[in-house]
Amino acid sequence: MSHARVSRSGSDLSRHRQVAEGFGADPDRYDRTRPRYPDALVRRVAGDRAGLDVVDVGCGTGIAARQFQAAGCTVLGVEPDPRMAEVARRRGLVVEMSAFETWDPAGRSFDAVVAGQTWHWLDAVAGARKAAQVLRPGGRLAVFWNAEVPPPDALRAFGEVYRRMLPGSLVARQWTNDSLAGYAELGRKAADGMERSGGFGPPEETRDDWERTYSRDEWLDQLPTHGDHSQFPVALVREVQAAVGAVIDRLGGSFTMGYATVGISAVRTSS
Repeated sequence: MSHARVSRSGSDLSRHRQVAEGFGADPDRYDRTRPRYPDALVRRVAGDRAGLDVVDVGCGTGIAARQFQAAGCTVLGVEPDPRMAEVARRRGLVVEMSAFETWDPAGRSFDAVVAGQTWHWLDAVAGARKAAQVLRPGGRLAVFWNAEVPPPDALRAFGEVYRRMLPGSLVARQWTNDSLAGYAELGRKAADGMERSGGFGPPEETRDDWERTYSRDEWLDQLPTHGDHSQFPVALVREVQAAVGAVIDRLGGSFTMGYATVGISAVRTSS
C-alpha cells in the first residue's frame, strides 16, 4: 500500500522524498505485483470516445496507463524516476521524464489527466493548475488510489508483526491505522487543490469496491513495494517477510484483501 498519511514538514519531508524515490528500487517487482484499477473507473474517465488523449501523472511503470491504452486512449506518461520510466517504455508507453508541476507540455493539450496512486506526492494546487493548463475545455482531471481494506484477522496479525519488527515505520502505521481515513484525507486535499486552482468545476468523489485473493508467495512478493520497506536493510525486510508469511500460513496459506478504489475528479471549465 502506498503511504497515505503524508506530512510535509521537517524530517518527515525528507522521509517522504526517500519513500517516493524508493518505489523505483525494484521497478519490475512493482509492475508485476501492484494491483490494477477497476475497469469501471477507466470507463468513467474514458467514456465511449475513441482515441482520447490522456496524460498519466507519475505513471511509474505504466500500470494505469496500459489500462487506458486498452480502453482505446492514446496515453503519454510523465514520470520523474528513470528506473520506473524505463520499465514503462519497455512495456510500450511513451514517457517524458519530469515532475508534473515543472513538465513542459510544449503547447500540447489533452482530453484527460489521470494519476493513479501518485497525486499525494505533488503539491495539490500546483498540480491542479498544471492540469488545467494542459486540459482542453471539458477535459477531466481524475486522481485515484487503491486503499487496502484487509480482513480484521489479517490486519491484527500483520499489525503485530510491524509493531514488533519495524516500530515507528510508515508501513507500521499503515497496518495499525484506518487506511480509508488516510485516503479520504488525500481526497480532500486533492479536491481542495482543484477548487483553489480556479480551473475546474465541482470535484466529484468516486469509490469502487473489489477484492483480490493472495497466496502466501504472491503477498510476500508484493510486500517490499509497500510504504518505506525500501528504507530498511534487506536482511530485516526478509525477516519481516518470513514473519508475515507465517501469519498467512496460519490463515490457511492465502487471504482475501478488500480494496476500495477511491477517487476525485473534476471537469476543466471553459474559462
